[in-house]
Amino acid sequence: MSDKVLREEYDVVVVGAGHAGCEAALACARLGLETIMFTVSVDSIALMPCNPNIGGSSKGHLVRELDALGGEMGKNIDKTFIQSKMLNQSKGPAVHSLRAQADKQNYTRQMRNTLENTDHLTIRQAEVSEIIVENGKLTGIKTVSGAEYSCKAAVLATGVYLRARCIFGNVSNPTGPNGLQAATHLTDSLKANGITMYRFKTGTPARVDKRSIDFSKMEEQFGDERIIPFSFTTDPESIQREQVSCWLTYTNEETHRIIRENLDRSPLFSGFIEGTGPRYCPSIEDKVVKFADKNRHQVFIEPEGEYTNEMYLGGMSSSLPEDVQYAMYRTVPGLEHVKIVRNAYAIEYDCIDARQLYPTLEFRKIEGLFSGGQFNGSSGYEEAAAQGLMAGINAARKAKGLEGIVLDRSQAYIGVLIDDLVTKESHEPYRMMTSRAEYRLLLRQDNADLRLSEIGHEIGLIDDERYEAVLRKKEEIGKEICRLEHTTVGGTEKVQKFLETHGSTLLKNGITLAELVKRPELSYEAVGEIDPDRPALSPQVCEQVDINLKYEGYIKRQENQVKQFKKLEGKKLPQELDYMQIKGLRKEAMQKLDQLKPVNIGQASRISGVSPADISVLLVYLEQLRAKTREEKKQTNQPV
Repeated sequence: MSDKVLREEYDVVVVGAGHAGCEAALACARLGLETIMFTVSVDSIALMPCNPNIGGSSKGHLVRELDALGGEMGKNIDKTFIQSKMLNQSKGPAVHSLRAQADKQNYTRQMRNTLENTDHLTIRQAEVSEIIVENGKLTGIKTVSGAEYSCKAAVLATGVYLRARCIFGNVSNPTGPNGLQAATHLTDSLKANGITMYRFKTGTPARVDKRSIDFSKMEEQFGDERIIPFSFTTDPESIQREQVSCWLTYTNEETHRIIRENLDRSPLFSGFIEGTGPRYCPSIEDKVVKFADKNRHQVFIEPEGEYTNEMYLGGMSSSLPEDVQYAMYRTVPGLEHVKIVRNAYAIEYDCIDARQLYPTLEFRKIEGLFSGGQFNGSSGYEEAAAQGLMAGINAARKAKGLEGIVLDRSQAYIGVLIDDLVTKESHEPYRMMTSRAEYRLLLRQDNADLRLSEIGHEIGLIDDERYEAVLRKKEEIGKEICRLEHTTVGGTEKVQKFLETHGSTLLKNGITLAELVKRPELSYEAVGEIDPDRPALSPQVCEQVDINLKYEGYIKRQENQVKQFKKLEGKKLPQELDYMQIKGLRKEAMQKLDQLKPVNIGQASRISGVSPADISVLLVYLEQLRAKTREEKKQTNQPV
């Protein structure tokens, strides 16, 4: 019997081809690293096993930021959306978020086409069964066939496939989403290398036949009249199109009665499902039990694509038995005669405690091994893609011998997302929300290019031409704000009539155009009527001028808060620090700090169980440590 096996060498290995794996592999290949991406099925590349949409509240921010750094998700949804809408427009700009319904098959096809035509990138259908670690450092991976692939760094982006189990009623199938093959071997290898694993679960609703739906009993949901792209590189004019409608209906007391009477048959409540589900995307069984006072819940009927009759029942994910699914769905107005194409199901899978990672998403215990996506205990395509991009960037930099890139909480939603995952204890799938971002007025989706393109350019994922365009945009915004602040208008007949028309206070003295723009009832666009010297500027520049002037006071306040935040982030903590020996720390703080080994005071302050008093003790200890180091250097004639 031959002991020969296939052996190949790459710079970076990416395990998984979901939204995290795609971004990781593209980042590494585009940075010139020879990259191989493994998937249990090439048909699962960029699969959307749950709702086929990209964006939404806070998630749209992540996609915009990902695009500004050089990622692909924003470009791909711009090519494949069938409906687009800017959410929360009645609120302030900090919470405006793009959301687009995708053509599921086309989204996958376009992303696969991009991957297959990217230099330095190889796609391989095989199951990875083992990581090869020598002296605490990753040296390669093995597949189930025994093939070995040596590498300088690797990214694990296994999504929901590790020991996956799809469940409805008493039916349990050992598969990944949509009946695709699960990955059954890698968990044991990770555990053998000291990695702590969790068991999480998520769910998805039934897909139904469009021809069996009575839309006359539902509310039609339209897209925006003017479509705004996700990617800053997409020409808005190129994507204006006729959009496909979505629909809204509601559950009712009869729906809830059927669910309550069958809870004993729900694997969620019988104990058949072990994993913890997402708090902010509960099953319909969870909703009925936890919100017993609600007599109805929203159900969104959304198309799976432009050329299919499959419709997605958003808001009604379930793991109830097949007969109960039919019974409850048919109580919903418009679904009285509905035909199910694919049953709703829950899926259980293995993932990690992300506190085992550095903020670069590299494992603390295994040098060169990075991790991204739902494998890190998060939920959502956008959260996965954002982590995948950062894990890919840092794996590439590791392979090149460069320092990792970390975005902090004041720079990006991506920074908030990763910091929460690697710092805070979580026993359920993590979901991004605008309320998690302390500096959300600064981290708007509309200014992601202005915030992050410089970093993307420095990394090497944003080319010179694109970066120069961003610099021109910044310059135009600054010049126009300056002009408005130095242009005064008086109470002329034209100005007073303009103010009266807009319900604004008339002038007694001269006022700058900037001050007029700041009035709640006016805007930069409106003031153009009395501003004959206004230059021709793009809608994107005009939007930034308006927001920066209107929210100037709030923006300055948050910028001052960021300065204080940066001071704590700048106080680095040595990784070899023995917290158990620091006098004055409470026992719980000692244990939590010693377990996590935070990289700086800021991260330490966000650990559950570490109080402000503990942080004061740490600051004093750090200063004593620095003083001791300075004294030792003086005594040995070393430069201080």
